[in-house]
Amino acid sequence: MSLKKLETLASKLLFKNPYWEYKLDNYTLPGGQAGEYHYVHSPGSVMVVAVEDDETLVLVRQFRYLWKRESIEFASGGVKNGDFLMTAKNELAEEAHLAAAEWKEIGEFNPFNGATDEVCRVFLATGMSRAYREKDESEEFELLRMSVTEFEKLVEDGTIWDGMTLAAWLLSRRSVSAFIKEKNK
Repeated sequence: MSLKKLETLASKLLFKNPYWEYKLDNYTLPGGQAGEYHYVHSPGSVMVVAVEDDETLVLVRQFRYLWKRESIEFASGGVKNGDFLMTAKNELAEEAHLAAAEWKEIGEFNPFNGATDEVCRVFLATGMSRAYREKDESEEFELLRMSVTEFEKLVEDGTIWDGMTLAAWLLSRRSVSAFIKEKNK
C-alpha cells in the first residue's frame, strides 16, 4: 500500500532568527481537507565523530539551557553558509580545538521529523592536530576523551542522553571500528 502524498497549499514565515525559521504551512490532510502544519525550517546541522590516533573518541561536555543540565556530545553545530563540511571543520576547531587531516561523510538523519525539516550530516574526522577557532560567546565546553568502551558504558547508563549524539554514533560506529582495526594492523 502506498501512502497518500500530502501537498503544500501555502507556506508562511512566522518568525526568523539567525539559526532557524518558524513556519506555518497549509496542506492537504489524508482525507483531502485543508490542515495547518507548524514546523521549524533549518539550514541543517553537523556532528563530528572525531577519533584520535590512540583510538579515543573526542567529545565535549556543555550545559544545555532547556534541560538545565550538562550534556556529553560530539562536536556539532548549525550550518550557516550552506557548506556542511566547512561547518564540521569549524565546529571541531571551535569546540575541541582540533583539526582533522581526513574527513569522511558517514550519513545523515533528521533529529525530529515531526517538528523540523533539519538534516544533520555526520562526519568521521581522523588525523587530529591542534587548531583554534574562537568559540561563540554563548557556549562553554569541556573537552573529553574516552575509549569506545567508556563511551558505550555512558550511553548504556544514560549519562550520554543527547539524541543527536546517539544517532550519530549509530551511523558512525562501523566506520570507527574500521578505523581502529586499520590502525592496529
